[in-house]
Amino acid sequence: MVLKLGDRSWELEYQNVEFILTPIYKLLTSIIKYTMTLFYAPDIAVSPELPEEESAHAVRVLRLNEEDELFITDGKGTICKAVVSRAHPKHCEVRILETHEQPPLWQAYLHIAVSPAKSIDRMEWFVEKAVEIGTDAVTFLQCRFSERKDIKISRMEKVAVSAMKQSLKARLPKLSGMTDFRTFIAQPFDGRKFIAHCGEGERKLLKHAYQPNQPALILIGPEGDFSPEEVAFALQNGYEPVSLGNSRLRTETAALAACHTIQLLNQ
Repeated sequence: MVLKLGDRSWELEYQNVEFILTPIYKLLTSIIKYTMTLFYAPDIAVSPELPEEESAHAVRVLRLNEEDELFITDGKGTICKAVVSRAHPKHCEVRILETHEQPPLWQAYLHIAVSPAKSIDRMEWFVEKAVEIGTDAVTFLQCRFSERKDIKISRMEKVAVSAMKQSLKARLPKLSGMTDFRTFIAQPFDGRKFIAHCGEGERKLLKHAYQPNQPALILIGPEGDFSPEEVAFALQNGYEPVSLGNSRLRTETAALAACHTIQLLNQ
């Protein structure tokens, strides 16, 4: 028997065929499974058509044709198995075959509120990785020592959508633009509230302060940290002071470390 892979071939004895083909079959099925392309169409439940950008990717980049299979999410937990019914590069129409609700991939609600770094690339990196790891909401805070006064939330949403599709998730986190620190702190939250700061005073490690299965809201300050007045205001409003460890972390690293800590504890 001759086994061919690409432009190479091997002569195999019959008794070795099963031994050789079994791991190859497993490898190929794994590749197929984990390279599934997921498309984002927030209105797929009422309009069986991909948005223009997704249509272009499906038809022009992936060269999908009529009756080709694809998977679509609305970003709210639903995943649809569908086939292309009209392969148009601006208005790719689909026919839904199956609809499934993706179960929650983590046990408790998580909200990260972070003062953005001066470099927008670093914040895009944080959003991408936070979506991959898992978070329900991200808010950008305007603090006393913030290095940015605004942020283009539409760009962040594109990064989040891309990360959601890449990690095969069906839920898109809620992203909120620049919000005044005191305004945000005064808002109610039904869960544990933490502020990770570098100032004086007793602080537990986040991994010791947090208990699994509890909704969590975590504040991450700018490179210059929260001001003493901001820390005091947060504590007065029920926030618990926590530490992320002994290392000195950049803003986006601290935010991602907090996100990862909560998700690990909830596994």
